[in-house]
Amino acid sequence: MPFPQNGGYAIVVCNTIKGLVALGHEVSLVALNAKKYNGSEQVATDDLLEKINYTSYNIDISISMLDGMINLFRKKSNDIDKYYDAGFEKLLIRELRKNAYDIVQFEGLFVTPYLSAIRKNSKAKLVYRSHNIEHQVWQRLAQQKSDLFKKWYLSLLARRVKDYELQQLNKVDAIAAFTAEDKNTILSYGTTIPVEIFPVGIDLTQYKPDFSKTEFPSLFFLGSLDWLPNREGIEWFIDNFHKDLTDGDLRVKFYVAGHNIPERFDDYEVMGKIFIQGEVDDAFEFVNSKSIMIVPLLSGGGMRVKIVEGMAMQKCIISTSLGAEGINFKNGHNIMIANNQDEFYDAIERCITDEEHCRTIGTNARKLVEEQHDVNHVARDLAEFYARLR
Repeated sequence: MPFPQNGGYAIVVCNTIKGLVALGHEVSLVALNAKKYNGSEQVATDDLLEKINYTSYNIDISISMLDGMINLFRKKSNDIDKYYDAGFEKLLIRELRKNAYDIVQFEGLFVTPYLSAIRKNSKAKLVYRSHNIEHQVWQRLAQQKSDLFKKWYLSLLARRVKDYELQQLNKVDAIAAFTAEDKNTILSYGTTIPVEIFPVGIDLTQYKPDFSKTEFPSLFFLGSLDWLPNREGIEWFIDNFHKDLTDGDLRVKFYVAGHNIPERFDDYEVMGKIFIQGEVDDAFEFVNSKSIMIVPLLSGGGMRVKIVEGMAMQKCIISTSLGAEGINFKNGHNIMIANNQDEFYDAIERCITDEEHCRTIGTNARKLVEEQHDVNHVARDLAEFYARLR
């Protein structure tokens, strides 16, 4: 369910729909409202809902400790199976029988358990949008772990997800990927259907930087910490730079904000130096108020929406190569790339002592986004791709 738009997945899905609606297409969105840990029901509120046919269905995807133990001895992965619900499948079938759709697009791997039911009940062309290569996320997480049990368990999950993921690739009529890296990976598995690249598209009219409200220097991280690669990356960064930021030579305030930040992160907070803010009311205002974005991603895949958004807000961004994957960046021109502790330290030191350098990086970043990530251009290319499939 892409509401509220407080994460990369939600932003991409909603922007895609906005772009297609602006082109005159009729769009329906049927969404799983996945509740974890018996959380409260989410209520969708967005102007976009007035322009589309929208239906949501509640499921609980929490897994008990017993389920987790049993899963160790199964060949299939709970990480996929938990998104299947017979009631939701019936809802999809009713929707398909009411309307003759031209295209049905699956947003990510976790909705593909409904693929066969949709194929049986619709003549539409089926498009799979690969938000990332899902099994690679687990593989990269496993590689980062020193704990042997965690490494083994994450590797086990990766193998199971890979088995499932590869089975789905040729069951659809086409695949839309975000990055060239993901397209090449998909093709390397023997995929014979069309695979095209459509980068993250954003509505540039929403991104209006106001430097009079920006604190310089200041570091910030913004991201959902219920996504393991984000949590792992920010833990690595704080563990390695906590002393430098609080007692060392990096004299700059550091702000952490985002969705589902664990309570234990409060232990990182240091008055006047490190701020753990949790979920912010206005992400645009938060990003605008800070000057240097940190993206210490060590695992994961796909294209990071937050980097594209940060570039649109003319932020100076320091990211790992993996974090910036798929973006046509030029290191030192429209982004700063740092892949280890020393490189991050040097990049931060340079940025906090040279405001003009940060401004130049941000200005060039905005130009890149205007050229390659305008949602109107991306949606037009996607619609043309759909037309070629019919």
